[in-house]
Amino acid sequence: MAEIDEVNTLRSRFRGFFPVVIDVETAGFNAQTDALLEIAAITLQMDDGGWLMPADRLHFHVEPFAGSLLNPEALAFNGIDPSNPLRGAVDEYHALHDIFKMVRKGIKDSGCNRAIIVAHNAGFDHGFLMAAANRGGLKRNPFHPFATFDTAALSGLVLGQTVLAKACVAAGIAFDGSQAHSALYDTERTTDLFCELVNRWKRLGGWPLALPEAQQEIGSEL
Repeated sequence: MAEIDEVNTLRSRFRGFFPVVIDVETAGFNAQTDALLEIAAITLQMDDGGWLMPADRLHFHVEPFAGSLLNPEALAFNGIDPSNPLRGAVDEYHALHDIFKMVRKGIKDSGCNRAIIVAHNAGFDHGFLMAAANRGGLKRNPFHPFATFDTAALSGLVLGQTVLAKACVAAGIAFDGSQAHSALYDTERTTDLFCELVNRWKRLGGWPLALPEAQQEIGSEL
């Protein structure tokens, strides 16, 4: 029984990685020059049966860093007014410090070795998070420096869709287009999508993997 329980853990399922779903809203596409305006993060957990589900979450509106660019087209697209005092924005350091603290606790509690970003078109979110961490001089960044789990690629494989809204609909997940391009809403839907993709693989018999006969024989001799 202990062996089965170990299989149904985050550390075993993702090779020691602790998956964290991230979404950012920005004032452009260049992580080095354009402002990070919003970020949300949701950690994941597994129940005793090995089914993936959401755990803890954090969400911040972020103040543009000094000298950052604010692309009008990007602001029109996401509907963010960086100068609105009602946003309750914090600086990049504050937002990432709290997210990193939450993530490091999750890594420790789950027995994992390092966090890995889960995101839709993950290279974009990964780039902005890493650039902000470097600007803030944050130490002990828990995330892998380049590896990610990209739900756009996974959805293209499993569902035949790469757009977040269409992938959610194909997976049977409700998606409200009027709430899209909010970091928290998109993170919640990306979390639902990633959990469904992983759990669907399990329901189809793809996890836990059956041991080859040779390995089973070796195990029985130990």
